[in-house]
Amino acid sequence: MIEEKKKRYLSGERAISDGKHKTLIDVLLEKHLETEEFNEEDVREEIFTFIAAGHETAGTWVMWAIYLIGQYPEVQAKLHEEIDHVFGEDRERPVTEKDLKDLQYMDCVLKECHRIYPTAPILGRNATEEMKICGSTIPKDATCAIVTYFLHRDEEVFPDPEKFDPDRFLPENRVNIPEFAYIPFSAGPRNCIGYKFAEMEIGTIMCYIFRNFTVESLNKVLPVPCVSLQASEPIRIKMRPRVAHQS
Repeated sequence: MIEEKKKRYLSGERAISDGKHKTLIDVLLEKHLETEEFNEEDVREEIFTFIAAGHETAGTWVMWAIYLIGQYPEVQAKLHEEIDHVFGEDRERPVTEKDLKDLQYMDCVLKECHRIYPTAPILGRNATEEMKICGSTIPKDATCAIVTYFLHRDEEVFPDPEKFDPDRFLPENRVNIPEFAYIPFSAGPRNCIGYKFAEMEIGTIMCYIFRNFTVESLNKVLPVPCVSLQASEPIRIKMRPRVAHQS
């Protein structure tokens, strides 16, 4: 695909993108062909990262979110109420960017799900210089493991950390969370390339599910750290069609 788009662009046959909106490949190829900042290998690596890293992690986030929401009927009821307020009786209308911005409680729910069960439980970083952290010396070039699973359970930042409480991320409470205390997508210049896309993707999926269904978690599972945070056994969920929306 990359080669075909590149040949068309260089031959002057047509623009890289034929539609109104550019894809990620379009943007990266234009950067590669019009400047010297990106070579072709860079384009391939960025696309591979976006697809490969985004597929499993997105599915894992959805899995844990449904599992948690299915255990807390009171949270699910508030979620249904907000979704019904935004969409009314229309269960099929496509989700827009404005809808996702309006669904503020759903945003809190998804952030709390990602706090308790971060899809990437461990992040790796290389120390570019020697530094001291909490009295310990980290030598230059040391490989450091940042365990987000435990970072997100810091009692000084998240009181009663094992409690599922989406209200932690309400605007008035979110301001009390330090910038690097909650990093499900990592942080800094090496953070997740697709985190904005992931947030919109997961939000859209949740809208379609909870506009139409009530979910109930049927078993308890334990988190198992791997490349992404997996469950100790298959998660069993009962999904019931919603007969009528609450007004």
